[in-house]
Amino acid sequence: MSDHAEPRWLDDEQSQTWLTLAAMLVRLSSAIDAQLQRDAQISHFEYQVLAGLSMAPERTLRMSVLAAFAEGSLARLSQVVARLEKRGWVRRTPDPADGRFTLAILTDAGMDKVVATAPGHVAEVRRLVFDTLTKAQQRQLGDSSRRILRAIDPDDPCLDGLPFDTAAPATTGHTPDQ
Repeated sequence: MSDHAEPRWLDDEQSQTWLTLAAMLVRLSSAIDAQLQRDAQISHFEYQVLAGLSMAPERTLRMSVLAAFAEGSLARLSQVVARLEKRGWVRRTPDPADGRFTLAILTDAGMDKVVATAPGHVAEVRRLVFDTLTKAQQRQLGDSSRRILRAIDPDDPCLDGLPFDTAAPATTGHTPDQ
């Protein structure tokens, strides 16, 4: 006799829902990236970095906080920020509160890029997501997304409606930034 329990397989409806959701996640990401590449010559990840900084107090975040907001590793963020620095959109500086950390700061030129890029990005998000749904379906999508996100990471700051903590950066419990 085996000690392993039989897996809880998906029923037909759940299987179809899962396949549709998985396809939507991949294709939506690709569609958003394609629009940003075409219209602004930046990737979706680069836009997330710029947008995150544009919403932060003083347009400044620790690299580790920005990486979490942009859903990327610190190594990936470091490479992207280096490219954005070359374009004059972001600059990095040691955190004066704790020199082990690095701050990313959105420059005025970077803010101009966000302001120029945001209308097209929002229009594409609206066209692909919100215009296809009723108000009730939009609320359901939000509720469902929060439930799934909570199952993945109950501490995700997006669950509170904030992409990141706007309080002063904490100096404990983090590893230094690159």
